[in-house]
Order: sequence, then structure tokens, then C-alpha cells
Amino acid sequence: MATDLEIAHAASPVPIEEIAWKIGIGVDELIPMGRGMAKITWNGLKSKFESTRGAYVLITSVNPTPFGEGKTVTTIGLTQALNRIGQNATCTLREPSMGPVFGIKGGAAGGGNSQVLPMEAINLHFTGDLHAVTSAHNLCSAMLDNHIYFGNECDVDTNRILWPRVIDMNDRALRNVAIGLGGPKNGVAREERFDITAASEVMAILALASDYADLRHRLGEIVVAESRSGYPVKADDIGASGPMALLLREAFLPNLVQTIENDPAFIHAGPFANIAHGNSSIIADRIALGVADYVVTEAGFGADMGAEKMMHIKAAASGTPPDCVVVNVTVRSMKMHGGGFSTGGGARPRPEEIAKENVEAVQAGASTNLARHIRNMSRFGVPVIASVNIFPTDTDAEVQVLLDEAKKAGAMDAVVSRVHSDGGQGGADLARAVVSACQSHIADGRPFEPLFGPNAPIEEKILRVATNVYGAASIDLAPKAMKELKTLQDWGYGNLAVCMAKTQYSFSHEMKELGAPSGFTLPIRELRLNAGAGFIVAVCGTMMTMPGLPRIPAAENMDMDEDGNLLGMFG
Repeated sequence: MATDLEIAHAASPVPIEEIAWKIGIGVDELIPMGRGMAKITWNGLKSKFESTRGAYVLITSVNPTPFGEGKTVTTIGLTQALNRIGQNATCTLREPSMGPVFGIKGGAAGGGNSQVLPMEAINLHFTGDLHAVTSAHNLCSAMLDNHIYFGNECDVDTNRILWPRVIDMNDRALRNVAIGLGGPKNGVAREERFDITAASEVMAILALASDYADLRHRLGEIVVAESRSGYPVKADDIGASGPMALLLREAFLPNLVQTIENDPAFIHAGPFANIAHGNSSIIADRIALGVADYVVTEAGFGADMGAEKMMHIKAAASGTPPDCVVVNVTVRSMKMHGGGFSTGGGARPRPEEIAKENVEAVQAGASTNLARHIRNMSRFGVPVIASVNIFPTDTDAEVQVLLDEAKKAGAMDAVVSRVHSDGGQGGADLARAVVSACQSHIADGRPFEPLFGPNAPIEEKILRVATNVYGAASIDLAPKAMKELKTLQDWGYGNLAVCMAKTQYSFSHEMKELGAPSGFTLPIRELRLNAGAGFIVAVCGTMMTMPGLPRIPAAENMDMDEDGNLLGMFG
């Protein structure tokens, strides 16, 4: 099969104006952002917000191998398949971060015959949204240090600065740094940390804000530090939120592109699911649900990560829970969870072990990991479908085990998906299953049951996610986290939503604990306040919010020829 890049170059994209026309968006409602890319104007967005709401489909996954198991491929492929069977469908995706693009993944725009175009641009700078988020975040950092340097009117305790700096790159050397060295003229010397841009609270705010007024309000509510008298210091207090909003003015507008089969796709915001809330923007969903009968979105990593956060963070903010959940699963991921590989969680399996039939390992993984994900999603009252993303090395016996175990676990349906190799045509069965599930859910009145109410205390929310989703027996808040919890309660933030920062490779905090571990104690290292986003980040175990590059980064195989053509990229 041709490489992703070769397939993308052989595609026949149509003008973005034609894509917009398909969903009722006029040329005067577009802001061109380069070939094949456009933003929707604010007036264009507002005119579609009050339209009849379409069906909302969430794509999630099992705990993945480091390769990823094809959620984005499935999201794009299902969108194409829905259009092929006569539905009016679009998708909403997250924007790729250059961290994993140059790190381990090498691209995040789908693959094979289920991609979004222009693939190279989307995977690199795209429309500049992540640069805008980085700039807005770091402007706040600069203004905070400047405020301290020129008199410190807010009486900021320099030992209690809560606002890091960010960069859109995997760079472990920036996890703990010192700034302001070289004497008083260079500012106040202090320790600092960098997070990756995808973990920035500004990114979360971009994804969760419902309109410009909400965006501006949320930016002002960011807590950047604690004063020496023990009170929160906000971005509004140091005058940072206004200029931050200006930097995000255009980034807040969703991006319209097309799939390889010329179907519309929205790509907007890019929070990671393991260290942030892992879902694309509410504003993109609002426009998509106003112009399409079916909107397919994805939540990052496994259902224990992005999908749980969809249910308790994004849906709580938008008021729009999904009508159907598709759990994407692969033979290789279940081989891993069933002990079929010599490598453990978080390590790349060997090609020969992936290719070797191992029905016993697949069944062991599916009856534990896949089954728990299906049962977890079913608890929310939403129909669940299992989709087996097919690879050339899969055998019929291995695939049948996945289908059987998914139905045993309570999936409404379990189907095979060949959207990577066959595009929309390869997802027809999945599309029909999704339509049936959505229509059934809508006919039932769209029931939805979160695991806890929005006003439950933080500690209770953490405990319920740990026990009901991860399989833990208890939680253990470290002394630092206990102190932070007391501060949050004193400041009036004791009932915020909870965003768990945890490894994506396991239900537990230990990446090597595969299958469906249970009975463990989940350690909570610290609690980070994201007041503007409306949640606290509970950092589990040794989880880092600045990733590092792998031993052999994908970047080592990327280059450019004398004509500016990309070499070795996303192949």
C-alpha cells in the first residue's frame, strides 16, 4: 500500500469554498488561510448556532500501543462512510501538536484512505492556532514577571507562582529551569517549569469557551499565583487577560478543511487527553451540529482518558453529550493487553510478534481491557459500538474473538472497519450501526448519566473516576496534594471539575499494568488549578506535563529536498 504522503498527494481536493457550500457556508463567511484551509467568520458561526442539532458521535479507544490504534482514522473514515450511505456528516478533530509529530507519532491527520487535507500543513503550522495559544500563554508569563519586577502591586509570593511557560515541542530539559539569573536587571531569579502547549490552560479555555465573551471571561479567571497574604492572583489582576484575548481572536474561529473524499471536516484546538482534557473545541461542535445531521468527534487516547473527560468536562460545559460512543480496538492492542508481546505497556511491540497469530492473547486482552472500556462507557446511558480497525496482519480468528468479546461486554453492536485501506466504503457497516444507535438513543429522549454531579467535592470526583473508571480500590493524596486541596477549598474552588493526568497506556498509573488492573491505590501527586478552564488537574504518579522525545524521534527521518518537497514525512 502507498504511504500516507503518497496517498495524500494523489488525492483530488476541491476548493475549500466548494466544501463550505456543501454545508451551507457562504464564501463571505470564510477567511482563507492558505490552500485548502479556511476559518469561519464570527458572523458565519452565529448564523448557524441556532440550527437544529444533529446527532453527535464520539470515537474513543482502548488503552493504546505507542503507535496509536486509529481513532483519527476511524473518525475521518466514519464521516466519509456516513456520507456514502446518504447521510449529511462532518467531523470535529483536534489540531496536531508538533511534540508528537516530531516525537513518536510522525503525524496526526489520519492515514491511508481516511485522511484530512492538506495533510502536511495540518501536521505542521496549520493555521497558526497553536502558535497563538503559545504566545497568549507566554505573554501572561512575561506580564506576571514584569508585574513583580516593577513593584509587585499584587504582592505576589514568588515562591507560589502557579503559571508555567509553554512551548509546542517535546523537550524534557525544560521541565525544571531557572529564570531571571544574572542580576537584578534581568528580573527576579526563581525556578520555573515549561509545559507543552497542549497542556496549557489557555488551550483548554480555547476548547471550552462557547463564544468571545466566555473566552474573555475565562482568561480573566486564570489564577497565576498566590499572594503573600494567601489570596489568588488572577490574570485580570495583572492586566494580562485583555491582550491574551486579542492574540486568540482569530485562533478562536474553527478551521474548515476536507477529507480525502472531499467531505467537510472541522479541526480546532488540541489539548492532550493524558495531561489535559483531550477534546476538540465546543465552538467547532456548535457550528458542525448546526450544519450536519451527523457530527463525528474523537476524544484522545483510551476511553479512561479523553472519553471520561468528554462526559464530565466538555459535555458539562457544552450541554451536549454524545448520542453514541464508538470504542475503536485493534488486534495488536489486545495482544499487548493479553500478554502476547515481549515488550510491556508504553513500549513498541516487535513487528514479528504483531504479525504472529495469537488468539489466546487477543482474547485475554479483549475480555479484560476492551470489556472494561465498553462497560465504562455503557454506564453513561449512551449506546456503545465496538469498531475493529483492521490491519493486514490480522487473522479472521483474532478479529472474530474481538467481535464476540465486545458483544459479551454489552456493546450494542460490533463491526469490522476497513476505512484505512478502503476509505468510506470500508466503513459502511460501521456507519449503518452508528445511525441505528443514534436514532434509538434520540428516540429514547437522549438519556445521559454522568458518574457524579457537578457540585460534588473534588476529592469525591477523583475517587469516583479512580474506582468506577480505572478499577482502583482507593486514592492516596500526597501531602502536597492535601495542602493544595485545602487551598482550593479556601479559595472557593472546592467543587470544580476534575481532569486526571495519568498514563494513557494503562487503566492504572503504572504503564506496565496491562489488561484491566484492579484493587490498586491511585496516588495523586499534586492538584493544579485551572480556574479559567473550570477544572483542577489531578496529577497521578510520575506523570509529566512536558513530554520528552523518544530514543529515535520521528524527526530524524524527516527532511526537505532542493525544491522544498517533504521527504520521509508521515510515511
